[in-house]
Amino acid sequence: MQKEPTTLSYDAIVIGGGIAGGEAALNLANNGYKVVLVESRLSVGGKMIMLSKVFPTLDCSACITTPKVSEISRHPNIKIFTESDITSIDKLSEHSFVVKMTQRPRYVVAEDCTACQLCEQACPVIVKDQFQYGLVGRKAVYIPFSIASPKVAAIDIDNCTLCGACEKACPPGCIDFTMKPKEYIFNVKTAIVATGFRLYDPTNVPRYSYGTAKNVITSIQMERLLAPTRPFHTILRSSDGKVPDKIAYVLCAGSRDDSLGNPICSQICCMYSIKQAQLLLGALPMADITIYYIDIRAFGKGYDEFYEQAASMGVRFVKGKIGKITEKENGNLTLRYEDIATGKLKEAEHDMVVLSVGVKPNKEAAGIFKSHKLELDGLSFVKQSDPLLSPAKTSIEGVFVAGAATGPKDIPDSILSAGAASTEAISYLNQKSQ
Repeated sequence: MQKEPTTLSYDAIVIGGGIAGGEAALNLANNGYKVVLVESRLSVGGKMIMLSKVFPTLDCSACITTPKVSEISRHPNIKIFTESDITSIDKLSEHSFVVKMTQRPRYVVAEDCTACQLCEQACPVIVKDQFQYGLVGRKAVYIPFSIASPKVAAIDIDNCTLCGACEKACPPGCIDFTMKPKEYIFNVKTAIVATGFRLYDPTNVPRYSYGTAKNVITSIQMERLLAPTRPFHTILRSSDGKVPDKIAYVLCAGSRDDSLGNPICSQICCMYSIKQAQLLLGALPMADITIYYIDIRAFGKGYDEFYEQAASMGVRFVKGKIGKITEKENGNLTLRYEDIATGKLKEAEHDMVVLSVGVKPNKEAAGIFKSHKLELDGLSFVKQSDPLLSPAKTSIEGVFVAGAATGPKDIPDSILSAGAASTEAISYLNQKSQ
């Protein structure tokens, strides 16, 4: 007989454990409210924890994120559920929401796991590592990444052969293949949606040759090549393992294009590409780096100076639209592009091409609200009641939104929006106590 779902009560629920969701949860918790934080992945930290450095200061991203994640994980007023999906949220009345959640099994008893990784060493199965965006492999039993929180192993049951090697190698015996999904019901008074964004899939644009040409990669894959927890000790081409000499960036790959269903500027692509170009020149001083762009949008504090700095370091900027990328026999890539300055069609050869992919909305959040509709804007981001006066309020009273769930944002703006969402949530909670 199936057990009844576990019912728990909290003041607030935060959906999404990225930088915005974590910041909102901390703000609420520091003000004495009990918070449940739900993350769909195996670890909190979001996309920021995957980055090398942040622009324009070039501060270490992990150095900023790790203490924040540690504080969230240890806070007595925050309960974290990873590998979990919200199935429904019903608003019963003012200050009363019922949330149903399913937590997928890790097949590892988290309380007993010591993160020794002996199970990982024993596992014979190798699959693509999602954290490294397919650049290298991982085992079927694995710890997501070195600074994961919680740092607990998990079994990829879809790729596991059930050979039992991990079970035999585990000193505390915490492998448990009999684990089942757990159902939870939360009674909460308010909710914050911080579901972030997803990156545009460049396989939708065949002319970029992503997925067919081995040396065409995305900007997030380059982030992993540059990060302290990178898969290699230097920058290497996938086709032959050589260090590239000529690297090209293609900006607006999946942004500002009505035909691709994403007409908006993603706001972050210009600056993270310039950031990566500067880091590449640090790692490969003799490299020739070219950035192909439509417009450079350096709108934030210190951003224009950051752009000028990259140009002074030797990064070449070409105002041009990429028509097609083709692969040569030696793995090099030919870029055919329109030189906007001259109006002429030109070609250029590069060892590696990085696609600066744009931002797309996570639409899943809207579907979990059952009794009341969470409205989306014309681009399928969560609609703000008033972007200027009430940027965190949504169409549902008592439900607030933070971070890139409302549209493209850089890290400082995401943190600011999390502050606005948590402040609005606290004000809403205080209405009940008055």
